[in-house]
Amino acid sequence: MPLRIIKADITTLNVDAIVNAANSTLLGGGGVDGAIHRAAGKELLEECKTLGGCRTGGAKITKGYNLPAKFIIHTVGPKWGGGKHGEAGLLRSCYENSLRLAENNACKSLAFPLISAGIYGYPKADALKIAVNTIQDFLSRSGDEMDIVIALFGDDMMKIAHENFPELAE
Repeated sequence: MPLRIIKADITTLNVDAIVNAANSTLLGGGGVDGAIHRAAGKELLEECKTLGGCRTGGAKITKGYNLPAKFIIHTVGPKWGGGKHGEAGLLRSCYENSLRLAENNACKSLAFPLISAGIYGYPKADALKIAVNTIQDFLSRSGDEMDIVIALFGDDMMKIAHENFPELAE
């Protein structure tokens, strides 16, 4: 199945690339970003220092280092500001730019966290809808050649997934 929603620690997934919900410096932080940096090792920080940061909605790629994944795609999601500051478009750009980078690097499997739905405050159900719709649009254009998971952390997130996308949630 080209797209699934699972409960998992993204740092443990055996996929070609994982996506990091990074901050604009790309130098590590809290949440998923901190977990990925800790699991990948200090070499990740050293490579990230050479990238010059990343704009909101953009994406950059690094090696996976100590992770099972070959690559880490770093994307910077928007901070929720009530929905009147282009947040939905910026969030879609995170997924689109990450998917393009994965495709350009011959990735056949990819895992996303739910971007911007943690400390950036994006409403979780809305963030999940944007994620699923953007990924499905990409897969329909690309011919479903990539296996993609949205890796959620926690039962509360899986409940939202089951309520909104029961056909995708495992």
